[in-house]
Amino acid sequence: MTFSGFTQTDFDTFKIDGLNERMTAIQERIQPKFKKIGEALTEDVRAMVGSDMHLHIAKHARRTVNPPNDTWMAIAGNKRGYKKHPHFQVGLWDDHLFIWLAYIYELPNKKHMAQTFLQHIDELKAVIPDDFVISLDHMKKNARLKQDIDLEEALIRFRDVKKAEFLVGKHISPNDPILKDGELLVEEIKNTFQTLIPIYRLSYQ
Repeated sequence: MTFSGFTQTDFDTFKIDGLNERMTAIQERIQPKFKKIGEALTEDVRAMVGSDMHLHIAKHARRTVNPPNDTWMAIAGNKRGYKKHPHFQVGLWDDHLFIWLAYIYELPNKKHMAQTFLQHIDELKAVIPDDFVISLDHMKKNARLKQDIDLEEALIRFRDVKKAEFLVGKHISPNDPILKDGELLVEEIKNTFQTLIPIYRLSYQ
């Protein structure tokens, strides 16, 4: 199949009751689309960062009772996993699609990365566009516009609080026409990742 974008049905997946039922819908409706996006973008991301990158699609394998409220794909430099590494994400909640550069709490050298970001905070402020959003917790769907957040405060929290995270990127609502056009959406995701590459590079300094 060619990637034709996302529909309201994809977002409605998260209204399905029951772990098995919702997981089946995620596997049938959404994961094939993630695979297509990943195939279209992984090589581009590799070229952007200048090293090997690998696609991971969330399996939600640890869940035994509660169905997932969101699902995602990740592109990371490690073949075996992504959670302990800075990674690029595309995923869905019931009310938006997210495009992230994600630093989540499993990062072993999170403190060091946060300190690097704080030392280059002016660069981060220049790189992140005003219409981008920032989240400090990937388990919560709300995020705030860059202009509405104290970036220094957010990064200090990311550095000092064990469970604190830093995710930066874009949210797209289900009724945005771009979601219906697979080619345009892939281009938008690619451009978002491209914008965030300087931050990704910084985290390895």
